Amino acid sequence: MPVPLYTQTVVAFLWDYDRTLVPGNQQAPLFAEYGVEESEFWREVDGLVDFYDHRGIAISRDSAYLLHILSYVEHGIFDGLTNEKLRILGADIETAPGIPEFFEATRKRVAGDPKYVEEGITVEHYAVSTGIRHMIEGSVIGPHLDGIWANTFIERPAPPGYRERLDVDDTPHPITHIGYSIDNTTKTRAIFEINKGVNKTPGLDVNARMSRDQRRVPIRNMIYIADGPSDVPCFSIVNERGGKTFGVYTTEPRNNFRNVRELQEQGRIQGMAEADFGERKAAYLWLMDSLEQIADEIVESRGKAFADIPQPPGHI
Repeated sequence: MPVPLYTQTVVAFLWDYDRTLVPGNQQAPLFAEYGVEESEFWREVDGLVDFYDHRGIAISRDSAYLLHILSYVEHGIFDGLTNEKLRILGADIETAPGIPEFFEATRKRVAGDPKYVEEGITVEHYAVSTGIRHMIEGSVIGPHLDGIWANTFIERPAPPGYRERLDVDDTPHPITHIGYSIDNTTKTRAIFEINKGVNKTPGLDVNARMSRDQRRVPIRNMIYIADGPSDVPCFSIVNERGGKTFGVYTTEPRNNFRNVRELQEQGRIQGMAEADFGERKAAYLWLMDSLEQIADEIVESRGKAFADIPQPPGHI
């Protein structure tokens, strides 16, 4: 039997970002900065798949807006937009009620219970988003996260022969290409990377074959929180493997209550509430109770594991 790599005592919250941790679209400060009508930008994005399809080019619907941002940069509308500017604009993102305080409340909950402390139980929070990583990093939420899966932009692509050149130009430059890309289907990759500990163990590949006992965060120890049908692939994986799933809805700037209610009626999510994570609110109570359920199961399973160890015979 292989030596266990991890104690499996981490409880992981996996958060969608837009309309979950924030009430609207995280890109709102970008549009405000450049005086761009947000609704018009998104209308253009909605037509991009057909626009390129008529030209014989297939593009990802989920990441089409990234191409359009680059187009706005190229045409001088988002003039001088760098990764650093995206990070700065992230500071203007409005957060949902109770965020980021809820993150620290979960950590204090396990740190304040001796039985959880004795077993070394900890809490981690991750953002898994089709948004922009630099904006998430720059938001008030960024410092409270243990990891971020989101899209990135490249300012200067590596040129041919870059390995033989000394790169001396590190000055900021407007973004020009998409770097890391994530859509609503590839979000599931983040689940398995957290599950296997890829984000914590350099050199470990997400496709490496590992038994369930060897994985850092069992999916049964995960809570996935999101706002709509686009997260069904992630909801399905977490549900199938014993984790917790929770849908949240907003009423402003857009009411998506019906979409979330339909997810619950279809059995896609285990609970739902308004995206208000203030103490004693429904979302706070459901998520905190789920944290305690998972932590109690960890305590119980570890206690059972020790009890199953054969004891040596006593003296006669």
